[in-house]
Amino acid sequence: MNLKNKIENRDAQIGVIGLGYVGLPLAMEFVRAGFHVTGIDVDQEKVKKLNRGENYIQDIKDESVKNAVEMNQLSATSDFSVIQNLDAIFICVPTPLNKQKNPDISFINQVMENMKDFIHHDMLIVLESTSYPGTTRELILPEMESKGLKAGHEFYLCFSPERVDPGNEKYKTANTPKILGGITPKCGEMGEFLYETIVEQVVRVSSPETAEMVKLLENTFRAINIGLANEVAIMCEKLGIDVWEVIDAAATKPFGFMKFTPGPGLGGHCIPIDPHYLSWKLKTLDYNARFIELASEMNTSMPFHIVDLVREGLNRNGKGIFGSQIIVIGVAYKKNVDDVRESPALDVMKLLDNDGAELSFYDPYVSFVRLNGNRMMGIETLTKETLNNSDAIVILTDHDQIDFQFVEENSDLIIDSRNVIKNDHPNVIKLGVGKKSDSH
Repeated sequence: MNLKNKIENRDAQIGVIGLGYVGLPLAMEFVRAGFHVTGIDVDQEKVKKLNRGENYIQDIKDESVKNAVEMNQLSATSDFSVIQNLDAIFICVPTPLNKQKNPDISFINQVMENMKDFIHHDMLIVLESTSYPGTTRELILPEMESKGLKAGHEFYLCFSPERVDPGNEKYKTANTPKILGGITPKCGEMGEFLYETIVEQVVRVSSPETAEMVKLLENTFRAINIGLANEVAIMCEKLGIDVWEVIDAAATKPFGFMKFTPGPGLGGHCIPIDPHYLSWKLKTLDYNARFIELASEMNTSMPFHIVDLVREGLNRNGKGIFGSQIIVIGVAYKKNVDDVRESPALDVMKLLDNDGAELSFYDPYVSFVRLNGNRMMGIETLTKETLNNSDAIVILTDHDQIDFQFVEENSDLIIDSRNVIKNDHPNVIKLGVGKKSDSH
């Protein structure tokens, strides 16, 4: 039976390498479509949890993982030799940056090293990990063809960028259009045939390089526009204008404007990182991606600006950061998620800690963080006493379940980077809101 027939009959054995925020939701979609899925991850703790039927990803229902394991539709392992029995492999491993902000593709390279001895005829391999244009063709194709297999004939190779948005209640894997580029037209056809079993729409493009560039454009677009919103916020502070009022008014235009808001910086695994993959690739071609570099400079400066606002507020009260009791509210990189990857809140906290603040944090989704090498536990609940005893409250993530009115009523000084305090109080300093002059 060939691969296409196996997919039609739901007999194809699916493998997902990397069982994190991207891999596990993808695996669960294939389970829902009626396939058996083998998850592969070097993290033994994840493997053990999944094989016990325990879920660790916020966007997946615990019961669905438990049922999938009990029905023998989902299993996990760290043994790459299972690949010899699988028909389709989806690579969903991290692609971080190194200290020089250059791509770190070591996880992809390690996957290829681990799986190359088990690659076989009539297999589909799809890379979903974000990387620079050329990664699929330059890194994965040679490894596959070194085994004497030819793309589009003996095996199929594609790139399809993940489009996961943690915490998004409306758009999940199934109803988010899937970009797909195959090494050959036949590769693209096979990839599309399989993806159509789990997603509503597959958008075929002409090559893996195009698909890789699509992903980088999407996140570079966001990074640049957030950088613009952050710079406008600082401009408004200097002009004595309220940036939130400006943005809301501009957003009433029904064409030619898309709303982006400022904040304490960029977070998550995609937006702060992906544009640098494009920038790095272009540098190898002797081109400087100026918009990317400028937006990165703006966005990475925001934690420093937030600390400056904290310092300004404390100075008004005759205090300094050193020795002050400061509570950070919200450490996840965005609202209503438990993800702290690349969170700007951690940068703000590190800066405050370095300046000698007596620091604590509250986040209903995050129980602990690592700060300057140490594990810091969060406050379990916010009380009047806790807030009253603080010198400053710094709001960095606007989770819906936090009672910000309660925070406002019981705090002497609030630095609000997310526009959650709606009333105009002298003890509230908002990002992007300058002091109004008499002429205003």
